[in-house]
Amino acid sequence: MSSREQWAETGMGIVVLAVAGAFLTYSLSVGGVKMKPGGYDVTARFGQAGSLAPGAAVSVAGVKVGTVSEITLDPKTYLAVTRLHLDPTVKLPSDSTAKITSDSLLGGVHVSIAPGSALDDLKPGGEIDNTQGAVDLFGLIGQVVRPQSAEPPAAAAAAAPTPAPNPATVAPESY
Repeated sequence: MSSREQWAETGMGIVVLAVAGAFLTYSLSVGGVKMKPGGYDVTARFGQAGSLAPGAAVSVAGVKVGTVSEITLDPKTYLAVTRLHLDPTVKLPSDSTAKITSDSLLGGVHVSIAPGSALDDLKPGGEIDNTQGAVDLFGLIGQVVRPQSAEPPAAAAAAAPTPAPNPATVAPESY
């Protein structure tokens, strides 16, 4: 291979890398991912994390204000400990509520935060105490489609009082 061909391949490689970098920058800006420096982390503990995963959005009033950076299991309480990385310009009251909500019936979840009314703000490293875990939509639909009684049928029949015999249907003792 001649030096001219090597220069052409190297130049083509640089062009490909530049195009890939431009595409990455464009896709991140269009996708709503803001690359602001800084930010702060808070935690929230959920009884049920559902399909929440790192990278999921954190929103306030439908506006993305951060991302889920980590989800771990607390071995003592068996709660899902979720670390949320929030935009540094967003200051949330200390009594805010975090809940895991579905984007649609087809999937996708995010954390939605409802600001509280406290005068003090959540500090970096703080914890959102009021949380609501993920809801199992398919389980709820299954309960509506096939409702389950509180008692099994055998227990319900045993608990029901036996009616008194009807004298017209009882055979006489002797003929």
